[in-house]
Amino acid sequence: MGTITVTNLGKAYKQYPTRWSRLIEWLDPRRKPRHTLHWVQRDVNFSVRAGEALGIIGINGAGKSTLLKMIVGTTQPSVGSVTITGRVAALLELGMGFHPDFTGRQNVMMAGQLLGYSVEETVALMPEIEAFAEIGEYIDQPVRVYSSGMQVRLAFSVATARRPDILIVDEALSVGDAYFQHKSFDRIRKFREQGTTLLIVAHDKAAIQAICDRAILLNAGRLEMEGPPEAVMDYYNAMLAERKNHEVKQEKLDDGTVQTISGTGEAVIEEVALLDVSGQSIEIAGVGQPVALRVKVKCVHAIPELVVGYMIKDRLGQTVFGTNTYNLKQVLFNLAAGQSLELNFEFMANLGVGSYSVAVALHTGSAHLANNYQWRDRALIFDVANVKMDEFIGVAWLQTTVRSVL
Repeated sequence: MGTITVTNLGKAYKQYPTRWSRLIEWLDPRRKPRHTLHWVQRDVNFSVRAGEALGIIGINGAGKSTLLKMIVGTTQPSVGSVTITGRVAALLELGMGFHPDFTGRQNVMMAGQLLGYSVEETVALMPEIEAFAEIGEYIDQPVRVYSSGMQVRLAFSVATARRPDILIVDEALSVGDAYFQHKSFDRIRKFREQGTTLLIVAHDKAAIQAICDRAILLNAGRLEMEGPPEAVMDYYNAMLAERKNHEVKQEKLDDGTVQTISGTGEAVIEEVALLDVSGQSIEIAGVGQPVALRVKVKCVHAIPELVVGYMIKDRLGQTVFGTNTYNLKQVLFNLAAGQSLELNFEFMANLGVGSYSVAVALHTGSAHLANNYQWRDRALIFDVANVKMDEFIGVAWLQTTVRSVL
């Protein structure tokens, strides 16, 4: 079984003031340093248990790819250590290790040997690799004529031809077409069910939350946060909008989940409630029932422009639906300090049976990245029950009729 232990990991690069400084440092018998160290990663500690899936997130430049390269050994750390047990398959960069002038088949043979397969094993696996990659006659064409999608198809097919103890995947899969992304994630899920340990880097919130048990957030080369995927993604989402006087805090709720609240506090959410048609607050809605989401807001400061939005998430934290007053062409302008207002978002609860949470945001523009006054995840929790509809599955209820054509 595959395990990963990262201890005090750090990576620094030497920076020289001039192009001659490196040579002078090398020739100087006193070994006087002529460089400064630029740390791109420091003090990273975490472990991944056998069969666990860990997601790694962070903005571009946070050090995600550097961390993966040190884990698989293609880059050596300056300090710290990585301990791995089990056979590793890694897909870090698009077509990494492929020679552009060799054919796909030739590159498969070389890649197979790098993964520890014998020539006989690779030959035996070749039909399956070809079938999964679905690149047809291009398997015998030079890789330099491949599209980026074809390269990732072949690279993923080789790396996962046999179930590894540990599978490490960078954001290369985002290059492939939608069909292959679904196909590859289905294979990853099957590996997980069979006990493969997974380390995945992705900006795709849905992928991280659907596949991973835990997530870590890297920020400026350091481990900023570690925890449940939804809580880490909520914190990351809040961090993206960080500006002057912007606060991000997380609170543990009574049910053990973590609520993230962020923003400048210039406007605040005072109350969020789900109402039935009579205006009564409810905790359980029926499938297809007309409801209203009541949001009460107070302007602490004068607000020249205010957009109010909400987002419904399922129990796994996956977004089911979201909109705001900007998209609905109901933006509010020139609100005075101390002014309170109430908005009612009316909709049909065309949701599947289950538990849902609602995030509410106060901002300007179409998203919260410009001016985030307040973003409150898990502002409301409610359940949906099926009391009158025909039985169905899924997170959405779509009114359906069937017509036979003979």
